[in-house]
Amino acid sequence: MRAVRCHELTGPAGLRVDTIDPPTPGPDQVVVEVRAAGVNFPDVLITQGKYQFDPPRPFVLGGEVAGIVTAVGANVQQLAPGDRVCATMLAGAFAEQACCNAAMTVRLPAGVAFEAAAALPVAYGTTLHALVDRAALQRDQTLLVLGAGGGVGLAAVQLGRRLGARVIAAASSEAKLAIAKAHGADATIDVSREDLRARAKALAPEGVDVVYDPVGGALTEAAVRSLGWQGRLLVVGFASGEIPKLPLNLVLLKGCQIVGVFWGAFANREPARNRAHLEQLLQWLAQGELVPHLDAVLPLDRAAEALQRLADRRVRGKLVLVP
Repeated sequence: MRAVRCHELTGPAGLRVDTIDPPTPGPDQVVVEVRAAGVNFPDVLITQGKYQFDPPRPFVLGGEVAGIVTAVGANVQQLAPGDRVCATMLAGAFAEQACCNAAMTVRLPAGVAFEAAAALPVAYGTTLHALVDRAALQRDQTLLVLGAGGGVGLAAVQLGRRLGARVIAAASSEAKLAIAKAHGADATIDVSREDLRARAKALAPEGVDVVYDPVGGALTEAAVRSLGWQGRLLVVGFASGEIPKLPLNLVLLKGCQIVGVFWGAFANREPARNRAHLEQLLQWLAQGELVPHLDAVLPLDRAAEALQRLADRRVRGKLVLVP
């Protein structure tokens, strides 16, 4: 089968499309014929050796897949060949077939397209965990989303609105903000020409309740200064490449919380709750209440291009690869 493998930790340039043997399932695994695979920013970091996961090379990249089950392991009871599913894994999705842990694999509702399903588990799973489990976001609270034009940022805009919050989207261009607005943002901040703190104060004079931050860098402190009393800063990632340092007197003065969001560890430690989140997301998708924004659907052999587009911040929403 064809598979995209990382041979060197040199970024997207280290990827090649190879022909390798198809996988066989272990006792608790299933093999999925890949119809679509989601592309995520951690995939870029993995190819640069900057992520928590560093498998021996060469390895098949990709952590998010949708397709059809073709084989199941001896211990698997809940899935069968022919089932339409989506799944997450540490690596292995960018291929014609993928081996998935059955506990991380969920059936698709009827009518859900593979491309949309493949865009869901990581970005939307991370975000639902962040907003519900970590921030306890409530209806009518104010949510400030940084990086609102990217995959997880746009997911936060959509899910924040779905949960009944007032959503302020912050991004670096009018084009990205237009997409955020189209997907439910109530107000926007163009951080390329507006002061984040001043604009947030104008939009939320009492301060925002929750900040969703997948960006890091200089924007983080300004976002913390925009929090209201007992607000919550969700630390989702550092797409800017800079891990911020915060003056802790702000935390004391605002009575606020800085809350880490490590979705991968959550999914491994609490698989039942993670499955419940994914099933809820798929239900909203099937009902038309959630529509992932697909920037592009590209063939598998353009995986390096897809990752480079992510690295260059040229993606609005999600990229999906199809074999």
